[in-house]
Amino acid sequence: MKKLLLFFSFLLFAVYSCSDDDKVDSGSTAVSFAESSVNLKENVTDVVISFSKATASSGVITLNVTETEAKYGTDYATEPSGSATKIEIPFNEGVSKVSFKFNKLIPANEGQIKNVKLTINKISTNYEITGNNKMVLNFNETALTGKSLAPEVGGPAQPNQVYIDLSSGTMTTVPRVSWDLGFYSGNEFRVILNNSVKMSAKSLVNNNLAAVVSEDSSMLIGQGSGSVNQIDNPTGDITGTAIAEISANDAENSVYLVNLGSNPSTTPPALGSPAADSGTHRGWKKIRILRNGNGYKLQYADLNATTFNEVTINKDAAYNFSFFSLTENKTVQVEPQKDKWDLNFTTFTNIVGGTTPYFYPDFVVNNSRGGAFVYGVSTKDFSYESFSLGNVDQSKFIDDQRGIGSSWRGTSTAGPDGLPVSQFVLKTDIFYVMKDPAGNVYKIKMTGGALPNLERGHPTFVYELLK
Repeated sequence: MKKLLLFFSFLLFAVYSCSDDDKVDSGSTAVSFAESSVNLKENVTDVVISFSKATASSGVITLNVTETEAKYGTDYATEPSGSATKIEIPFNEGVSKVSFKFNKLIPANEGQIKNVKLTINKISTNYEITGNNKMVLNFNETALTGKSLAPEVGGPAQPNQVYIDLSSGTMTTVPRVSWDLGFYSGNEFRVILNNSVKMSAKSLVNNNLAAVVSEDSSMLIGQGSGSVNQIDNPTGDITGTAIAEISANDAENSVYLVNLGSNPSTTPPALGSPAADSGTHRGWKKIRILRNGNGYKLQYADLNATTFNEVTINKDAAYNFSFFSLTENKTVQVEPQKDKWDLNFTTFTNIVGGTTPYFYPDFVVNNSRGGAFVYGVSTKDFSYESFSLGNVDQSKFIDDQRGIGSSWRGTSTAGPDGLPVSQFVLKTDIFYVMKDPAGNVYKIKMTGGALPNLERGHPTFVYELLK
């Protein structure tokens, strides 16, 4: 009898031990800010950092600090205390979130862009930093009434994409080669290509990812080359992706040959010329994408490989897309949350003549998928200064992410001999009206795109809230 009781005791202990092990090994703990940005309406604001599951042990989260017209100890302070460059936030075992207090000491003046950007830099435990790894605290209690901004796209090679939230004046800058695929978070199962680097994709009409594949130079995108069927619809229509909608039936999801496009050039061009599309080729991949519950399963490999990598990518309703880098083999943070950005200064693969891909530097995309819509206004009809909320024509807002596009600039002018020469030309006969995801309406005027010495890739603009 004693032996029997001892056996059942051991069995019970083993069962509970396995249960505990399963709980620990059910996936890594992810850490992120609960919000990506906030307008500081109160003098004291609780900043929340969330864990994907209860913490297994205590630890410390280290935040990097970036100040814009704000100084630690003068304009703001935190509890626990920190510095102008770093704040350390301790957390206990068994918690699903931790918070700290951000004290606004001196508010922003009207029209002033004043904020503090926090970035989760490291964690004393082996938790994964994901989701909102950055948070911007804006000292303005409400949407800005207007400001002049200079997105840092990086000069003539324009290596950066810059996402802008007009209501806060926040600019988020990411290298445009940092991502390759965007996995849609809406109802459809769609995947976009990074059109800022001239990517393209072609179905191989089979689902055998182990088969060796050859490069296809006809897929390369240039100034009037490539196939319109191998790039995403430039309007931003999610049903117009080069990769077909991902089917619930795995057998219907074919392998795609993917051209990763071009790097920005590292060679300075002649003054007045761009260098956004003249870098080295980024290579090729073969991919296959399946559904995984309400998310995706991405399989990818080099063209001559007979095995492949596989990763699951979940939808996140707070964002338009979840992004993945095929070259870095990981998910990456690119766009801010879908209701936290309005404009993207970028390069862009457009279509001319209805059928021909064409690559554009100095392009401006509006966040149509998140609810930011734009239309242009001729100065023959209104001056920028006199245009008011009563002049807004709601019928002119259209569902196209190219509301500004390239219409704000030209790329050549007459040279000494009368022949055209490459040069940035700002168009002064047009400005824009934009309605953001929160319903705020702004007028926007582009004010520049090149330095006095004609070096391109230095856009500037002004905007004003209409009320």
